[in-house]
Amino acid sequence: MPTKLEDGGVNPIAFNLTKPGYVAHKNEIDDAIREVLETSWFVLGKNGDAFEHEFATYLGMAHVLGCNSGYDALVLALRALGIGTGDEVLTVSHTAVATAVAISATGATPVFCDIDPVTFNMDPNKLEAQLTARTRAIVPVHLYGQAADMGAIMEFARTHHLKVVEDCAQAHGARWQGQMVGTFGDASAFSFYPTKNLGAYGDGGAVATNDDAVANQVSMLRNYGWQPGRRYISEIRGVNSRLDEMQAAILRVKLRHLDAGNDARRRLASTYAKHLSGLPSLVVPTEAPGNHHVFHLYVVRVDARDEVATSLRGSGIGTHVHYPQPIHRQPAYLDHGYADGSLPETENACREVLSLPMYPELAEADVARVGRILRSLIEKRPTP
Repeated sequence: MPTKLEDGGVNPIAFNLTKPGYVAHKNEIDDAIREVLETSWFVLGKNGDAFEHEFATYLGMAHVLGCNSGYDALVLALRALGIGTGDEVLTVSHTAVATAVAISATGATPVFCDIDPVTFNMDPNKLEAQLTARTRAIVPVHLYGQAADMGAIMEFARTHHLKVVEDCAQAHGARWQGQMVGTFGDASAFSFYPTKNLGAYGDGGAVATNDDAVANQVSMLRNYGWQPGRRYISEIRGVNSRLDEMQAAILRVKLRHLDAGNDARRRLASTYAKHLSGLPSLVVPTEAPGNHHVFHLYVVRVDARDEVATSLRGSGIGTHVHYPQPIHRQPAYLDHGYADGSLPETENACREVLSLPMYPELAEADVARVGRILRSLIEKRPTP
């Protein structure tokens, strides 16, 4: 028999599930997989070419080049722009560690800027203080599905002659002032990890750019340094980072449903807001003016976060923390010299953020239940 939960219910609510997305589009996905198996062409074939073209059209970009992961996409984009040893790259510490690891992988040094406490994205007003003679690029992260302030960031980059690579791993289809993220900088990097708004059934990524020379460099870098159409001769020192045909075929199907999925996320976010607004010790996501938030994650800020998460777990509600430790305070980056309190908004966020269940097929009734339970928990807590 089902175990009765603390709130009286019996049905747990998962933080995220990928199977409902497969079930929703099963016939299309199965047909796409079957076609790849029957064709038996698995790397750099017609599905990869078609997906690159279709995703470029969706973004409004000249070039998209598939690769093995979002991390690889960042590395390839930075390398294609000439970022390397001795350079510094401005980014944020409140993000997946892959952002910083990718910068480090080029030989460059990530330099961390503080975030805006409302959007959790890079605060453009904090860039100037981190600028040095070695600064060569900026990697803004469009975190949780909301665009960073690309107007201010691009103005700063132009003023100081810096390259910009947008980290769009969590923001497929998001917009800033009506313009799609990934279309502002010199290049952009996308992840297709299975839980992303546009997710494959394995690892996958892509670089987008309007620059023909950058596209050519990425094309060579991802495939051993070979020029397109000229195998076995490495013009530059490349790597093996290619989006395989199976994932490309799946992504072609899922791209057709991306906007509908994002719309569903936005509706669920509205339901959350309806149930959670007006609580002084709980901050719900705020969509920046002119932005189109696609809610890869629905992240609230709450006092006593860990206690609240434990209570929600007792009611069968899955939650997660994105991210519990800022990168500049992780062991691998302590030698960068950031003291506790050096990025106060980043560190405050890491103590307070809590991600609630969010995926397109999540039932609105389940979202309402999460909202009611969380609201009850907050109202019962003493005022800080």
